Amino acid sequence: MTEPLSPGEYRDLLSRALEGTVDADTRRPEPHTLYMPDAHRAALYVDSTVVQGDRGVGKTFWARSLLDAELRATAAREYRINRLNRLRVTPGFGMDVAPHYPGPLALPSLLAGDALPEEIWQAVLLTALGQPELRATDDWAERVTWVRTNVGPAEATLARADTEAADEGMVHLLVFDGLEHLHSDWDTRNRMIAELLRLAMRMRFGTRNIRLKVFLRPDMFDAAKQLFPDASKLSGNAAHLEWTRADLYGLLFHHLGNEDDEAAERFRRFTGGWELSETGSSVRYAAPPGLRNDEKAQQQLFERIADPFMGTNVRQGRPYTWLPNHLMDSNGRISPRSFLKALDVATETTRATDPSHSRALHHDAIRSGVREASGVRVDQICEDTPWVERAIRPLAGCQVPIAQREIIGIWKARDLSRLLREDTARYAQADRPDLVRTGPRHPDDLPRLVQELIDLGVLRRRDKNDDDYSLLDLPDIYRLAFGLGRLGGIPLARR
Repeated sequence: MTEPLSPGEYRDLLSRALEGTVDADTRRPEPHTLYMPDAHRAALYVDSTVVQGDRGVGKTFWARSLLDAELRATAAREYRINRLNRLRVTPGFGMDVAPHYPGPLALPSLLAGDALPEEIWQAVLLTALGQPELRATDDWAERVTWVRTNVGPAEATLARADTEAADEGMVHLLVFDGLEHLHSDWDTRNRMIAELLRLAMRMRFGTRNIRLKVFLRPDMFDAAKQLFPDASKLSGNAAHLEWTRADLYGLLFHHLGNEDDEAAERFRRFTGGWELSETGSSVRYAAPPGLRNDEKAQQQLFERIADPFMGTNVRQGRPYTWLPNHLMDSNGRISPRSFLKALDVATETTRATDPSHSRALHHDAIRSGVREASGVRVDQICEDTPWVERAIRPLAGCQVPIAQREIIGIWKARDLSRLLREDTARYAQADRPDLVRTGPRHPDDLPRLVQELIDLGVLRRRDKNDDDYSLLDLPDIYRLAFGLGRLGGIPLARR
């Protein structure tokens, strides 16, 4: 029987496997990093037009995987979606600089001129479908002008492309990601997304073989639906990128088993049942079902890697359940990026503070990992939804749970409603358009502001009341970095 890895060997393997995993927006997916949770299968259905997911759950990862023929073939095989093998995929928008869509300089210029959002998206689609006049120029202003003045030929190109794809048994798929970067102005961005969804729905129901797949944060989808009510028709086949506890640990073990070294090979032999697949020059190992879906088997393995308890006994919790529980938002959602960040920090903290520890991960180091993951998550939500910081920072130093009336009292003392209105007005008039941001929907109605924070997953109610006497809580993924205390909870980092 293969001997298990020593704590130091596990620690070294974790360091190598977790390096760069939290940089999904900049690190391109590769066959050996392609992990496919069962719950994400629907996101790759060709007819799933909208794929919703919060920051860090895998939107960019899957968008780039669909654009890569080798990764697409791997997903088709493992998910058993044969239709993925009959696609022509083109980027419709993304973080990469590409000739397929207007870049960060061209797009604002188009919108500042007389180009309409629907004309821009039509130009993107027709360029991808091979419209000769559009392929003949790299100037997006010229492409938009052609679309505006050639409605008949544009419609004929769509019909011809649909028919030709049907004859070939193929589907034209355009993939749209990174739409939070479309424009710095909230209203402009929402109009752009609404028109994109309108075009996507037209292709979904008006053609057989032309499809758009749009990766969106849920709040962006909800905002676009206010401008394009028919977008709700896309909700029925929308996919959601969510992660269960078993998915997260399956992802971890997948990374450990797909390192290209002797320790990973020993890890695979010790755990057993890994399946080798080779695509071109790439090698990928698929974990056995027990390490993907069986929480009991996962826990047994993880307790070889981490301390069995979060202290001296079981009453302080077991790391297998404790870690994801403390990384959840108030809606029960966990970002794999936060999970892997916490483990990466726990690994390096254990190495620095207790390198001879009997496990690769010390329980106190896991707590440190959660603190670091909280800081990353708070930075993300403050970037995505800046008004959240304005609302929650004044609560620093408070203890949770906290009564709603106390929160509202603090907000009134800080004149929060006025500050939120001033933020919106100042950003709208700023010389720097990148500062333009939206505020909450109801800045003057503080109880409704509480509900908006609950909907975002930042706050949660501890009881069934929804009045001033309701007790509110912050999950640790936000509490720690925002500086609120909890009796008996993970203490705040010492400054």
